[in-house]
Amino acid sequence: MIWMGRPQNKVKIKWSPDFAYAIGLLTTDGNLSSDGRHFDLTSQDKEQLLNFRACLEIKNKIGQKISGQTQRKVFRIQFGDVNFYRFLLRVGLTENKSKTLGKLEIPNQYFFDFLRGHLDGDGTFHSYWDPRWKSSFMFYTIFISASKEHINWLQKKIFELAKIRGHLTKARNNSCYNLRYAKRESLTL
Repeated sequence: MIWMGRPQNKVKIKWSPDFAYAIGLLTTDGNLSSDGRHFDLTSQDKEQLLNFRACLEIKNKIGQKISGQTQRKVFRIQFGDVNFYRFLLRVGLTENKSKTLGKLEIPNQYFFDFLRGHLDGDGTFHSYWDPRWKSSFMFYTIFISASKEHINWLQKKIFELAKIRGHLTKARNNSCYNLRYAKRESLTL
């Protein structure tokens, strides 16, 4: 029998705005390995990974890999922490989560910090001048998920806490769902 030692506890598991933000990033751009201990967060934006690393107070190296989708170099951070992995399972994250993700257990106090991480991971903000009305500037905040259950939970939770509904649509290629908030609701968020 091989003695593996005690878990390293690299991540301090304590809710805070930074911690919730990092959970939001992991929810959208993270990957939980099937081995029950390792994580991978990949991004085209190195600064995002630097922020993630700072939020969790870890010192792991940020490396590069070739994206399977675009064949371009992207940045990644990998680390292992059994206790943090188990915590994420209790929160509601799972491996291969893209289409199976559902409700997450995020404290209300930190939900909007989590939401910012979610937006920075798989969300977008866009604006344009609306040609229908002179001097009408439109903008939208959009959350994206391949999981209908997760995007429905997100919409319900945002309504519960901010009393705004948003508008749920499915992408033209049926690959994901978009939860859109127009100008007034975006300002509330």
